[in-house]
Amino acid sequence: MPAISGLSAFPITPSDADGRVDSDGLRRLLEPLAAAGVDSIGLLGSTGTYAYLSRDERRRAVAIAAEAVGGRVPLLVGIGALRTDEAVRLAQDARAAGADAGLLAPVSYTPLTEAEVEAHFAAVAEEGGLPLVLYDNPATTHFRFTPALIGRIARHPGIVAAKCAAPEPAAAGSGVAALRAAVPAGFPIGFSGDWNVTESLIAGGAAWFSVAGGLFPRTCLAIVRAVVAGETERARALNAELEPLWTLFRTYSSLRVVYALADLMGLCRAEPPRPICPLAPEVVAEIAGTVRRLSLS
Repeated sequence: MPAISGLSAFPITPSDADGRVDSDGLRRLLEPLAAAGVDSIGLLGSTGTYAYLSRDERRRAVAIAAEAVGGRVPLLVGIGALRTDEAVRLAQDARAAGADAGLLAPVSYTPLTEAEVEAHFAAVAEEGGLPLVLYDNPATTHFRFTPALIGRIARHPGIVAAKCAAPEPAAAGSGVAALRAAVPAGFPIGFSGDWNVTESLIAGGAAWFSVAGGLFPRTCLAIVRAVVAGETERARALNAELEPLWTLFRTYSSLRVVYALADLMGLCRAEPPRPICPLAPEVVAEIAGTVRRLSLS
């Protein structure tokens, strides 16, 4: 697959109360992303609630997505699991179903050491048969990568990029520089945490792994393209216009907000998997009013 760069859009994975993927809903979510020309689609990420779906439904979601985007857009697929052997099988499943790369987070119950995490990535990369994007998401895994550990893992065969939590804007320059210094030259480092990403892109980040991009790809592409063109003040201005959306994400969590938005936009009627509950009606009304005042597409 091409090098990871640009906008990687992360949609929800709509399913029913029993965790069976809504194939029509997923296709309705994916088609606008492919049509907008996003650089990749992040299927079964944290926003895609990979941890809540069975192995069969995860495989089925990849097959639906691969058929829906028809090779137009590379698919990055979440393959995180508690056990290494299970992550290997999920990588093999994803590859067979049409994924272009795997997105691997060090999911854990017992806290993991750096040596354990490095061995986990090496094994899944070697045995899974799928190029891997290192996924650093300490908010959900409770494991925090150091730049040095990312640098060591980046040198293992089959590790093709890293997805890191974007630092606070004031620390973006030093944070991105520390990561770039730790990895081999040309190794792509992208960022998530939508409200902080613009400064990380300006500082040299290769990609935006975006929750908002899963619903509003053209809006998010405009920021990415402004950065690529060297129009940093335009990128900052476009990002500032989205501050009401970022406030919703920070206040209610991006996952819950995009579930409400997917319903409000008529894309699907899914609710987040229990025990996560839908937002209260008054919060949904706040979200609807906020988004109506923004120019999002």
